[in-house]
Amino acid sequence: MVLQPKAKVRVAGQEVTFCCKASGTPMPKKYHWYHNGTLLQRKVYRYGSQLVLRGLAPEQAGTYHCKASTEAGAIKSAPAQLTVLAQGQQSCKPEPEPSLVELPSECPQDAAGSRYYDVGRCPPAPCAGSAGDPPGCGEDTGHCCGVRRMETREIPCAGSLLPIKVVAECGCGPCTHPRVLVQGRVTAADTGEPLRFGQIFLGGKKVGFTGYKGSFTIEVPPDTQRLVVRFVDRQQRFVDAVKVLPFDRRGGAVYQEVKMLRKKEPVELDGSRSNAIPLGEARGREPVGELVLPAGAFLRPSGEVFKGTVKASVTFLDPRDVATASAASSDLSFANTEGEIVPLRTYGMFAVEFLEGESGAALQTGPVEVRMDAGQVWMPEHLNKMKLWSLNPETGLWEEEGILRPAEGSRRKREERTFLVGNLEIRERRLFNLDVPEDRRCFVKVRAYSNEKFNPYEQLEGVVISLINLEPQPGYPTNPRAWGRFDSVVTGPNGACLPAFCDAQRPDAYSAYVTATLGGEELEAVASSPKLNPNAIGVSQPYLGKLGYRRSDHDDPNLKKTAFQINVAKPDPNNVDETNGPIYPYRSLEECEEAPASANHLRFYRVEVDKYEYNVVPFKESDLTSWTGDYLSWWPNPQEFRACFIKVQIEGPQEYMVRSRNVGGSHPRTQGQLYGLRDTRSVRDMLLENTSGACVEFKCSGMLFDQSLVDRTLVSIIPQGSCRRTAVNSLLRDYLSRHPPVADNNHTAAFTMLAPVDPLGHNYGIYTVTDQNPRLAKEIAIGRCFDGTSDGFSREMKAATGTAVTFSCQERPAGRESLFQRLLTAPAEA
Repeated sequence: MVLQPKAKVRVAGQEVTFCCKASGTPMPKKYHWYHNGTLLQRKVYRYGSQLVLRGLAPEQAGTYHCKASTEAGAIKSAPAQLTVLAQGQQSCKPEPEPSLVELPSECPQDAAGSRYYDVGRCPPAPCAGSAGDPPGCGEDTGHCCGVRRMETREIPCAGSLLPIKVVAECGCGPCTHPRVLVQGRVTAADTGEPLRFGQIFLGGKKVGFTGYKGSFTIEVPPDTQRLVVRFVDRQQRFVDAVKVLPFDRRGGAVYQEVKMLRKKEPVELDGSRSNAIPLGEARGREPVGELVLPAGAFLRPSGEVFKGTVKASVTFLDPRDVATASAASSDLSFANTEGEIVPLRTYGMFAVEFLEGESGAALQTGPVEVRMDAGQVWMPEHLNKMKLWSLNPETGLWEEEGILRPAEGSRRKREERTFLVGNLEIRERRLFNLDVPEDRRCFVKVRAYSNEKFNPYEQLEGVVISLINLEPQPGYPTNPRAWGRFDSVVTGPNGACLPAFCDAQRPDAYSAYVTATLGGEELEAVASSPKLNPNAIGVSQPYLGKLGYRRSDHDDPNLKKTAFQINVAKPDPNNVDETNGPIYPYRSLEECEEAPASANHLRFYRVEVDKYEYNVVPFKESDLTSWTGDYLSWWPNPQEFRACFIKVQIEGPQEYMVRSRNVGGSHPRTQGQLYGLRDTRSVRDMLLENTSGACVEFKCSGMLFDQSLVDRTLVSIIPQGSCRRTAVNSLLRDYLSRHPPVADNNHTAAFTMLAPVDPLGHNYGIYTVTDQNPRLAKEIAIGRCFDGTSDGFSREMKAATGTAVTFSCQERPAGRESLFQRLLTAPAEA
């Protein structure tokens, strides 16, 4: 589905047009439209790929979707909501909705001592279209509810008045369409090495390359429902990774760690003989199955049979190992005969590559057998539903290749084993899968919070929640896989609902392992030991006990606290304790998505940290004797400490984490090597609307510890959000251009410089202080930076004074990247 119908708001009596378009082979020409799931008669509405409704009546409100079909299959669009307003009814109420912000601790807002103040918000809902809007399927910019007027209020705070901007009135205006980005890093699943300069495809179109360290940024095309991305290693060391990446439709960046599966070393086969290749030889376990290649099975693209030496690489992803889940391709979904995208449960995936032994030319195969050990399938009904699938790299959907049926007779050497057998022809390089459709599904409600207070108005948006369906409890007659499926959803203003397999008969039949990341930073789950606290976890008893909630460190406090596991116990509709979340029946998605924060839900939270410091060479500033003489020491001279800060102005609706990344720039011994990282949260300027500032430490340029050569530190300043650089201090820019080399500044989301050797001062936005005490040097420099002068001292941020670089940011902070954890464990590799 390449064009999806869009949500519309109309006044009764107006007309509306919904549009959709599908692609495929053959090209779809037959479309059907549905209103609230009911087929609309083609003769009455005279529709094709467009549905036009004239003279709208209130009863025509609801959801509309289309279905395109050919003899090859069908696909459904996403539903679009139509709101029909009565004459005179407002689609955007002028009164703002409540929105609470936390004030400083010295600012009690009321007699009860609440430190939260209602600043109001305008819901970004669509407004009714006007008669002058263009008809048809053209670009529809639309109108949305937004802020029409703000006013300043003053709040008494410990003898002074704190100004605060609040929303006074909402109204309709042009909708904003912020860029939607997915950023991340592609690395090998086994060693962590980055995919350097790998190709990136959206559909069949190449859109770019990964960076030297495997990093990537993808702008999500408009109308995208499923973002299907294919990463290709040009050196062919890894199996192509086809990922369905979650993204935030409202704009901004979501961070993803992508893992690639290394190809298995090829073995040489005799093409004139029959060959069998095992599937899944993990840690002494019996293989899941085998690939049987009869004599003469290998073919050149011309159809000529190849009987020479074949180099065969068959890479099997074994779900019996839970660590393989991150390297699995796609989101394990297929389109059924009705065009609905529905889930699969995997028993294993494999990629094949056959090459001529001498020339290395690619080979195809005629009919080959895939044999699966029936003993690996513990769920009896799965034996009759097991199918062989191949992955379409452009749609990210699995397509049926054939059915696996019980083999007739038994093999001599393995009389005790029976097999399911299917046939396959390998004509192109695809990933294959042994799967069954699974229809016992539920939704799990998860929310992410900015801290452990779990206030509903401090929820985090843009958090990637991931759920892996795990092996059931031992003894229950079901699939013994370590994992069967995985899903990721990005949190919105009301959390996220994740699909999961569930069971109504046995609470422990299916379990789920859940994690949350923000900008690559792992969030913490709520503790489950020494005893369960229902108020903290967010689920009331007795349902909490039935779910068996356990944080990842439940049995071992040395483990991470960043995941939890639950039994996905399908709620009993006759039990009032199980009708309020956090598990919802699959048909109750809307109820899950709209559930109030007071309803049962599971939680993650962010550990509050306003500053972070990391030195490649450890040094405790409170103990100067811990200093180590090394080329990568942050402080090169233990007798004299020079602290350097750069002032960053941020134009955005909130405060943001800003990072400085400090690398050797010109010294031959340290060039390209990391000295350390600094993260600082920006501070709001109370006199300027939507403006904050950050004073970010960087490693000063100068002599290294051997006092023989100067190093110009390569400093990158990166706000952790969807930000773009809009201005650079002209004096600083001129200085840098007159003192080459000049650092590359192609990336508009960052600012990079070879740090000045001279102590420039506030006119350049650079603040330098030298002292015998490193802490004191930094405190003085920060005070000057806040004040925007070279000799003052302030703790009130003056964001527009003495600034070096300005960024414009659009969304909530994306948080620290998980690079922190990588630096702590393996700084050289990171």
